[in-house]
Amino acid sequence: MNPLRNIRVVLVRPTYGGNLGAVCRAMKNMDITRLALVQPNPTLNFSEAQQMSMHALDVLESREQFDSLEAAVKDCQRVYGTTARKGLYRSHCKSPREWAPELLVEAAAGDVALVFGTEDSGLTNEELAMCTNVIRIPSSTWYSSLNIAQAVLICCYEIFLANEHYEAPQEHHPEAPHVMRERMFTMWHGLMKDVGFFDDDTSEHMMMAFRRIFARGKFSVADANIMMGVVRQVQWKLKKTEVGERKAEDGEQNAEDKEQRAEDKKKKT
Repeated sequence: MNPLRNIRVVLVRPTYGGNLGAVCRAMKNMDITRLALVQPNPTLNFSEAQQMSMHALDVLESREQFDSLEAAVKDCQRVYGTTARKGLYRSHCKSPREWAPELLVEAAAGDVALVFGTEDSGLTNEELAMCTNVIRIPSSTWYSSLNIAQAVLICCYEIFLANEHYEAPQEHHPEAPHVMRERMFTMWHGLMKDVGFFDDDTSEHMMMAFRRIFARGKFSVADANIMMGVVRQVQWKLKKTEVGERKAEDGEQNAEDKEQRAEDKKKKT
């Protein structure tokens, strides 16, 4: 199977019809045809998008639309988010050329998303946190911002070229889908808060670090099940310990009460 068929281009809050049409052309040029839109701007001109898409009209017409990025990528094994900004938790980003071979390996096993933010501001920190991998396209320090259709074309081009030399490996454990990883992160967030590893003020910062750790390599369904199993076991142990301590306290209280009653009885006699 051609892994390009499992690659989904996701546009978050697209604004301009011309850009959307140009994205469709760029995708079809590189044999990538699955398009998803997240909360497109109500003023987006789809007639303009149709005119701009030219012979890629089928890509535009077969698009999927979602109310959230979470919904758009929930069944994806890997989610590649694009950013032009630098800063915390973006130091592990790579160029499209560097990510392309690994992305194709993952796409051979299941769905993979390429996520692009809105034209004027890109992806938010919260949206980028949902991505397992971060892409930054090398560009001039004088003007690093690319038009969204240009960015889509560059990413798809590098994947298309890498696919010419791609050979599917034998994989025994499928990559954990996005929805499964998010369930694991939610469980670990609750556990780490329960044990006092972080408080409300530091939880977001620490969870970003936690996500980064698990984005460094392949993370399978088996891995996710193990990590969630750890949480369940620790929570069970914490509850058991809490119950034991409560019983011990009750026992001590009962012993004190018994001793007090004996002393009161002794005084009466």
